[in-house]
Amino acid sequence: MRDSLFAVKIALIHDYLTQRGGAERVFELLCKYFPNADIFTSIYAPHRTIDLGKRKVNTTVLQYIPGATKYFRLLAPLYYPAFRALDLQDYDLIISSSSSFAKAVQKRPGAKHICFCHNVPRFLWDTKVYLQNYGHYKSFYPILEALFKPMRNVDLIYAHEPDIYIANSTTVADRIYKIYGKKAGVINYPINDRKFVFSDQKENFYLVSSRLLSYKRIDVIIEAFNWLGWPLVILGNGPERERLESKALGNIQFLGYRSDEERSELMAKARSVIVAGLEDYGLVPVEANVSGTPVIAYGAGGVLDTQIAGETAVFFNKQTPDALQAALLEASQISWNYEKIRDHALSNFSEEVFFRKVEKLMQNVCDITLLDGIN
Repeated sequence: MRDSLFAVKIALIHDYLTQRGGAERVFELLCKYFPNADIFTSIYAPHRTIDLGKRKVNTTVLQYIPGATKYFRLLAPLYYPAFRALDLQDYDLIISSSSSFAKAVQKRPGAKHICFCHNVPRFLWDTKVYLQNYGHYKSFYPILEALFKPMRNVDLIYAHEPDIYIANSTTVADRIYKIYGKKAGVINYPINDRKFVFSDQKENFYLVSSRLLSYKRIDVIIEAFNWLGWPLVILGNGPERERLESKALGNIQFLGYRSDEERSELMAKARSVIVAGLEDYGLVPVEANVSGTPVIAYGAGGVLDTQIAGETAVFFNKQTPDALQAALLEASQISWNYEKIRDHALSNFSEEVFFRKVEKLMQNVCDITLLDGIN
């Protein structure tokens, strides 16, 4: 199956390559798995995003707008026409990686389009909540709402371009169906387990690894640890950092950005990794597990797909300091089997498992004549 896929002319499309998050990591895996595929995106900032080596990255006209790579969010109304203008008529298979615009690309008749949908565009469909993460835009809500209303109609039209959606969790699949009326297969996204180390020797600290955004609810974690006095290490940067640091006591450290090597060491040595936000999927809990580290998480969203209560995680059911404190105390009484935690992650969320599922889905979706008849 894989050999026949390599014989097909494939285009890989991502919304924009201007940052390095979970969606970009998945796209990086797709690029490595399909080394002969052509890569397309709207805007590309190589020093800020995933490592694509010497691969050529084809961009849209938006690349040439001064300041586009820095202020890419301000270009929202321009992305759909930019992606529609891409010439993909030579490609048999289009694989888009999208939480917003890339799904809008046009394929030729007879070609197939598979969309790895990380989410529906949250800025369009959950605008008020989305703007809480970007406080300097809040005052523009009435203007943005007037702008986004017609964009929602356009989004609904272009949502029918992909032949099939692959969601990263049941939460996202439900959202795709609710908004677009499209059924999505669920394939939990993998981690690059080679970037993580395992340890069954835990040290006396807890870990948060997250962008510092309001919906991540780091404030809940800080308040819980202020009360407990337990050591907490926070990795990551974001617009909330200054406010959060002002609330934290001396038992809490903010380390900002750290290299992959430093992050993996901290992940392996932490007593637990804490997740307080409602995550659509969330790679961090799986990264913790492959390091042999249990997770303490708000029990909703993507963690319900990836974690097993009492074996790999402890859940708390309210995003409050009291609920988190209770979960922390419960977790401290569990004799965790760190090897079993790691094995759970490797058995279910490795790249090998992920692409085995992807190939099976592609075999079901793509015409046999397209994949095998061209050999």
